[in-house]
Parts: sequence; structure tokens; C-alpha cells
Amino acid sequence: MKYRLRAITREEHLAFVARQSSVSHLQIPSWGEVKSDWRSASLGWFDDEARLVGAGLVLLRSLPKVRRYLAYLPEGPVLDWAAADLGDWLRPMTEYLSDLGAFTVRMGPPVVVRRWDAAAVRAAVADPEARWLRDVTPSEENPAARELVERLQGLGWRAVTADGEDSAAVSQPRYVFQVPFAGRQLRDVQQGFSPEWRRSAKKTWRAGVEVVRGGYEDLGAFHRLYAETAERDGFIPRPLSYFQRMWIALRNEHPDRMRLYLARHEDEDQAAALMLTVGDHVWHAYGASPYTRTDVCPDHALQWRMMADAHEMGAGVYDLRGITDAVSGDEQHLAQLRHRLGTGGQAVEYLGEWDFPISKVLHKALDLYIARRGG
Repeated sequence: MKYRLRAITREEHLAFVARQSSVSHLQIPSWGEVKSDWRSASLGWFDDEARLVGAGLVLLRSLPKVRRYLAYLPEGPVLDWAAADLGDWLRPMTEYLSDLGAFTVRMGPPVVVRRWDAAAVRAAVADPEARWLRDVTPSEENPAARELVERLQGLGWRAVTADGEDSAAVSQPRYVFQVPFAGRQLRDVQQGFSPEWRRSAKKTWRAGVEVVRGGYEDLGAFHRLYAETAERDGFIPRPLSYFQRMWIALRNEHPDRMRLYLARHEDEDQAAALMLTVGDHVWHAYGASPYTRTDVCPDHALQWRMMADAHEMGAGVYDLRGITDAVSGDEQHLAQLRHRLGTGGQAVEYLGEWDFPISKVLHKALDLYIARRGG
């Protein structure tokens, strides 16, 4: 089948998203407003009966002094990735974006490759010989994903790697940690917690930690905790204005698209996080917990309240976002991984990001530009 691709309206895009069980929060129209330093457009695939059967949010950004663009579809587009005629889906996209002036198209197919349950990851962390999650036998594997890799390569797409010679830095995490909710009662989720997590939860309750939902006016308190977390963990924080823009854009699109939670103890904010929701997929995003209060464990209280609310909303999956696939080495990383393991969830590997270089010269310039900026 030949598919026709054209720009679609915000309303068309949102109607398509509403028909899907899960779409990344990076693939909804409002995300283009959040990323205000990029141009954005909604693209739609139509079949021979003029039905909208696929959609994607594309972000466009030019290199300095170059009037051509990197066209980026983070964790998208949303289309039939199992289709035998994959080229008939992707060729119209690369041709359309080339006509817009793109020199490279980058996408992140939302296709799961492998899953490792908590027991498998714990065993890998405890094994002194284990270094990478990818070398650990998975609990579940998707054979179709391997076939998809071969088909993408045959169509001229290149896998983006963190250290590849001809690929710019990876933008979105390939490995994430998720807690499956579908078909489970909340008590079943809680029973999957590790003993350490249960003990921490009891400390939280005994200490009287209160978790509240915040509003726009509380984003400043969230950002203070987030900035302190960034200083402790050594990453560059986004400005407060970014989260204020996110709040307005996402909540104007849907009132429950974004929530803010804060954990308080003795009238002091101790931890905070954002919850993002599209369909039955809920993300715990931008966690801010700068203090190591093992006596009251505010982060455990925060996490449990958010999980309980997500379950009540009908979430099928609670997503704690990115992890690396290293299971040895840096103790700070391992502490973060152990904390997530306490929820009883799964490590999940996606297909990763892929580039289609339209101009090989400018694509190489993109690699060099991002390398100089440190990603």
C-alpha cells in the first residue's frame, strides 16, 4: 500500500493520539510548544481510503549558519512498525522532510526489544562478572525487533550510538525502567516491592511525611529542589521557565497531561516530581530529591503516592524513564538503579534512535557540532 503524508492540524493529531493506548509525551502537539527553540509540525500518514493511520511530531533545528535542518521525531513516529511495507511508510517522511530542508532525519521507533524483570537485574548487579544489561539473558524478547533492525538498515537508516564514529549523541534513553500496572490490583503492585522499599515506606508513614499536589505557583519550590539535585548529581538543570512553559502547554492541551507532586515533612519540601500522562502511559519525570533523609524517606512517599494516583487513573504502565545498561561501576548510578528495582518493575530496552542522512556532509557536521557541545 502507498501512504500519503502531509502536515495535519493539531486537532487531527490529538484525535489520532486519543485512539492509541500509548503514545510518548514527546509525540503530542503540545511538546512542540515546550521545545520553543525548535520549529515543530504534526505529520500524518493517510491510506488509500484517506484515513489517518499514522502520526508524528517532528522538531526542526538548524545548525549555526546553516539554513538546513535536523528533523527529529523523538520516540516516534507512531505508525505500524510491524508492517511488511515499512519503506512505504518511511520514504514519504524522508522525502517530505528533505523538501522542507532537512539534512538528517532522526527518529526513535517506540518498539520494545527486550525486558528484564527485577530479579534478573538484581542478579546482574550482584554478579561481579556482569558489566552490561545487554549481556544478561532477558526475561522477555521481541524477535520482530531484530527483524526491524535489518529492515531499517536495508532502507538506509543508521543506528545512533553514544560512541559511534558517525553518529551524534543519543537524545532519548534506549533503556528505561517501568512498573507494569495492566491487569494488576494496587495491592499486587505493592506486594512486588522489595523488603527494603517496604521498610522505607513504613518509615515514611511513621514520620508523617505528607505528599501533596502542587500548582503552577509551586513550580518554584519544585525547581529549587531540582536545581539542588542537579548540583549534587552533576548535571545541568533546565531553567524554571522551561517547566512553566511545559505546565501551560501540556495542561492547556489536557488538564491531566501534567501534574506536580511534593513530599513535605514538618512543613519543609523534601522531594518533588512531575507526572506526565498520555493514554494509559504515565511517566515519573524530573524527580527532585536533593536530601538523603533515610530517617523519613520522602522520595518513597512521593513515589508511592504517584503510583497510587496513576493506578487510579487507569494507567497500564508507570514509567520511571531512563537508565543506562551498566550494572557495575559508578556507585551513584547503581544506587539509583537499586532504588528503582525496589518498585519491582522491569528494565526495558527500546530499539533506540536512528538517523537517515540526506546530506552526508552536513550530517557529519552535526556530529562534530554536538561533540564540541558535549552532547
